[in-house]
Amino acid sequence: MTSEFKKEFTEKWIKYFGETELPITFYFSDSDGGVENHTSDKQWSCFIADIARVRKGTDLCFAPAALKCGGARRYLGYTDKLRPGFEYFLSCGNDQMEGERYIKTPEMVNEFLERRKGIPVHTKNIILKRWDRLNENDNPEVVIFFAKPDVLAGLFTLAGFDMPGEDGVITPFGAGCGSIVQYPLQEAEREKPRAVIGMFDLSARPYVKENELSFAVPFKKFRTMVADMDESFLITETWEKIKKRITK
Repeated sequence: MTSEFKKEFTEKWIKYFGETELPITFYFSDSDGGVENHTSDKQWSCFIADIARVRKGTDLCFAPAALKCGGARRYLGYTDKLRPGFEYFLSCGNDQMEGERYIKTPEMVNEFLERRKGIPVHTKNIILKRWDRLNENDNPEVVIFFAKPDVLAGLFTLAGFDMPGEDGVITPFGAGCGSIVQYPLQEAEREKPRAVIGMFDLSARPYVKENELSFAVPFKKFRTMVADMDESFLITETWEKIKKRITK
């Protein structure tokens, strides 16, 4: 990614959103990208919790073995397998496991899984960096914001600015990591990619702030959003009122 584009977004972000938290980015790589490899002694950990350090400015590389959650391994493309009895795990449970009760019946879970396609299985590492940490050797695939409602409203409206008659944003059911990796990667394959609002996953919510959701954008869509900022609602009095609340 060019330093010019990095600078362009940073300046516009500060202009219209103040000192609001910068987004993080990720891409897949055959190497570690020259950054710290994530390690953990825990038998299980949530990917959303693991990337909290990235939000604070630490660059991280996740090798497939570093992911301690089976769901994350699937949503990040390291396997296409599900745990045995997953349809019961996500719904009402059975004699072997307690159910999360996120979908009413096992049959409905299976119907959801039939419609929901994963991303291609691979063995690459995933590199995560905060926006200000990127350099010209990085090639972000998705840009991820963790945002409060006012910021989210701005991003939502900007994502729809160039899509008359179409939805610029989707809010699909899924895991927290799926909403910031799997869904936006699939959107990147569309002629007109949509942004993805996520972090509705109750299992992931303890690892974000109580008034935060995620907003993940395929990089192609993100470039368009940045180009549109100076002619969008962001230059209006309406946004100025909201910006004052964001930046106070």
